[in-house]
Amino acid sequence: MPSSANDGGAAILITLVAYKLVLLAIGLWAHRRNRDSSDYFLGGRSLGPFVAAISASASSSSAWTMLGVSGFAYAKGLSALWLFPSCVGGFALNWYVLAPRLRRMSHANHSLTVTEFLAGPREAPLHRPIKIFASLIILFSLLVYVTSQFQGAGKTFAETFGMDRNASILLGSTIVVAYTLLGGFWAVSLTDTLQGMVMAITATLLPIAALARVGLSGLSEAITETSATVPGYSSVTGDFAGTAAVGLVLGFLGIGLGYPGQPHVVNRFMALRDDDSVATGRRVAMGWAIVVYAGMILLGLCGRALQSLVLQDGETIMIAAANELFTPVLAGVMIAAVLSAIMSTADSQLLVASSSVSHDLGAAGKSQKSVLWRSRLVVLTLSAAAVVAAISGSQEIFSPVLFAWTAMGAAFGPLLVLTVSRGPVPPLATLCSMATGFSVAVGTHFLGLGAEDKWLSQVVPFVLASVVAIALSNQRTAETR
Repeated sequence: MPSSANDGGAAILITLVAYKLVLLAIGLWAHRRNRDSSDYFLGGRSLGPFVAAISASASSSSAWTMLGVSGFAYAKGLSALWLFPSCVGGFALNWYVLAPRLRRMSHANHSLTVTEFLAGPREAPLHRPIKIFASLIILFSLLVYVTSQFQGAGKTFAETFGMDRNASILLGSTIVVAYTLLGGFWAVSLTDTLQGMVMAITATLLPIAALARVGLSGLSEAITETSATVPGYSSVTGDFAGTAAVGLVLGFLGIGLGYPGQPHVVNRFMALRDDDSVATGRRVAMGWAIVVYAGMILLGLCGRALQSLVLQDGETIMIAAANELFTPVLAGVMIAAVLSAIMSTADSQLLVASSSVSHDLGAAGKSQKSVLWRSRLVVLTLSAAAVVAAISGSQEIFSPVLFAWTAMGAAFGPLLVLTVSRGPVPPLATLCSMATGFSVAVGTHFLGLGAEDKWLSQVVPFVLASVVAIALSNQRTAETR
């Protein structure tokens, strides 16, 4: 092996080991702060604005953004531009509409989880069925989500380090589980903050280096040349026209509707310490979103102009570009850091899944120690299932994550938005809306209805769930007059 390749491999190994030691150190430190379930699940409701903003941003993005979005732009061309207003708009929806009132309302009713917040007081009608159904939705969706994160780790290792994909999945999952078990919400938030900072730096440096290499004229020429072999590559509506093009755009924009319904993201709003933290966090999060999504889309498009890169799998463009544009040592450091970021994203999903089972489904009156141990058991069980699925399943990241994202977004997003804007949604309306959003999202996916008409899978589930919630809420209001 050439000396430069050895240097790059050594850089990856050294950076990866150092990063993992930092994560474990954070887990050990955070372990001492977990006195009860409020500490383990919400960090004692004392999260600062910077940590909340960056950790929430990283939790909502990760492998889907770093590998999936850049890969989609590389494969599909200018139609990927619609991902920018969609995702940045989703951030705005979360931070401007949801965050302020969700923080205040969850503090007032002492809710520790999104499920508990939606179910209402323990004595409310249908309280238990709502919590059970919501928890099952979370477990199903997050299993798909975590599996994709582990697959992203395996893909990155295989592309850059020559390590066996299955072995890399096992290694990455072991580290994530270790610090999540130790530190709970504090460890997850702090490690996700570190992850988010690495993502922002990478999403700045790589696209700038790529654009500097190819130039604006080279980028334009590559897009034009690629459109000769990839239909619709140079069009913002892809290979669609008329009503089909409108449906494509609506489908992309519909991704933004999923942001309010992600329990592993919005629980950061519930943990914020005060209203001032919401205002500061909002500015940080919006800036992060603009930098990261613009950078990854630009990188994917520039990838076509890097003549030495001809990729069978577009989702490896970020890794290939780092190797192409930087010296082996710098590329190794960047890839290893982003690889660690990809693997550590699963922590938020694992924590939310554990809270759904141990807190939301647990019997009342259990000791704090019992709740914490049951939470850790759920983390282990879900991680094991995700590892098996990652090893045996498809290696694609973009579509499975988008499916899980849409399912949770349609099940919980309309209810959370309506609750913070109009007040609590009646129990029956909550249950029916949740069932409508989730079942329509799952149905359109497995029937393949959103493969071409993306608005069917991205927009329709959210809209129908909203209509059901509003209609049944209004009916209940009319009956009580």
